Amino acid sequence: MLLQAAILAAALLALVGFSVVLAKVTLTPSPASEDLVTSNLRPGRSLRQYAEDYTFLAACKQAGGNLVLGMPFGVLLPVLVPRRLRMIRMVLLTVMVIVVVELVQGALVAGRAFDIDDVILNTAGALLGYLVLGRRLSHRYHVLAAEPWREAVPVPARRNKPARPSTGKPAGRRTGRAATSWTRMRRGARARLTRGRASKS
Repeated sequence: MLLQAAILAAALLALVGFSVVLAKVTLTPSPASEDLVTSNLRPGRSLRQYAEDYTFLAACKQAGGNLVLGMPFGVLLPVLVPRRLRMIRMVLLTVMVIVVVELVQGALVAGRAFDIDDVILNTAGALLGYLVLGRRLSHRYHVLAAEPWREAVPVPARRNKPARPSTGKPAGRRTGRAATSWTRMRRGARARLTRGRASKS
C-alpha cells in the first residue's frame, strides 16, 4: 500500500510540475509575434508552413517541441485513469486539455493563436510517450494496485473420507442391496434354465 501511494503521489507531483511548464511555455505573451501569428483551423496548414518557410533545424525544433510537450500526457495520465480503455481515455483527456490551452492562449495571450496542428502534434507526442513508456508503467502500477495485499491464510488440508471397514469379501464384489438383487437374478435364471432342461427330458 505504501508503494502504491508513493507511485500515485509521484505521478500527481509530476503532472503538477508538467502543468506549470506547459502553462509557462504556452501562456507566456509574445508581443513581438502579435502581428505575425494567425489562428489555424485547417489541419496540416502549419506543418506545410514549417516545411516551406522554415529551415530544417527550425522546423524540427517547432514540430519536435510540440511532440515532446505532449509526451508527459502519455506517461502520466495512464497511471491516473482507470485501467480499462486507458489509451482511449488518455487520448481524449490529452485532446481536451490541449484544446482548452490553445483556446485560452488564442483568446487571452498576446502573440499567441489557436493552432489545430499543435493539438495534433501534442496528441501524437502523447501516443508516442504512451507506447514507449506509459503503457508498461501504467500496467505495472495497475497490477500492483489490483493485487490483494492480505496475509496468506493456510489452506486447510483436504480431509480424506474414512475407509470403509473390510467385509472380508473380494474386491470389486457388490455388497448390500445391489448384491442381493444380483444374486436373485442369477438364481432365477438358473431355476428357469433347470426347468427348461427338465421339461425337455
